[in-house]
Amino acid sequence: MNETLSVIENRKSTRNFSPAGISEEEKDAILHATMRAPTAGNLMLYSIIEVEDQTLKERLAVTCDNQPFIAKAPYVLLFVADYQRFFDFFMFSDAETACVQKGFSPRLPQEGDLLLACCDALIAAQTAVIAAESMGIGSCYIGDILENAEIHREIFHLPRYTLPITLLCFGRPAVEKSEKRLTPRYERKYIVFKNAYRRLAAGEFPHMVKTAAEHNFPELTLEEAAKTLGQNIYMRKYVSEFSVEMNRSVRGWISQWNGQQESD
Repeated sequence: MNETLSVIENRKSTRNFSPAGISEEEKDAILHATMRAPTAGNLMLYSIIEVEDQTLKERLAVTCDNQPFIAKAPYVLLFVADYQRFFDFFMFSDAETACVQKGFSPRLPQEGDLLLACCDALIAAQTAVIAAESMGIGSCYIGDILENAEIHREIFHLPRYTLPITLLCFGRPAVEKSEKRLTPRYERKYIVFKNAYRRLAAGEFPHMVKTAAEHNFPELTLEEAAKTLGQNIYMRKYVSEFSVEMNRSVRGWISQWNGQQESD
């Protein structure tokens, strides 16, 4: 296994940070690597906000589903799916007039543009994670930034054609990695298919979640444990308060993008 694969294999989410900070040189190296990430048409349809203000970190620790470790992270980056920059550039370029003159119909950014920008931003974010990991700096994704759209839009001054797709916390782990076990993943046969999608048969699910089911419910049969695990995930993740808020908030982000509510 080469060094890059070893970094990927041993990466673990970090929520407990050591007092050691991150130098400006290390931050610069993370950002440099991030901006070398693959991007659609080399447009770089994302923006990165360095969250340095401690008061703002503490507020995010509350608005992102009450996760105090966010406030303790030495380095926090917000990755924003961003078509606003290029749409403004199009306006600067008088692109709509040129479009009409050539027989094309001008348009506003639409859902496909949003998803493309989300892809760009997330690819950049994961590149930042691997770059940091290679320097011994841990990280943790905060998907809860999608919640509380009205609050996050205001505090970051996010215009219409943007969406804060993920927040990343960076810092050196307070616990040695050797003391933390790797989180198991599902077997490849349940995730990787050839040439076409395959829905799993009912009998495959207990075996797919076997490790977690047996660990959490050792007193039950495998099928009973798998069903109990599924019910717990459903209640804890799928219909929980934060999930309901996230979906409400995302509808707000998309509505703003589509011009269905007043924007900045």
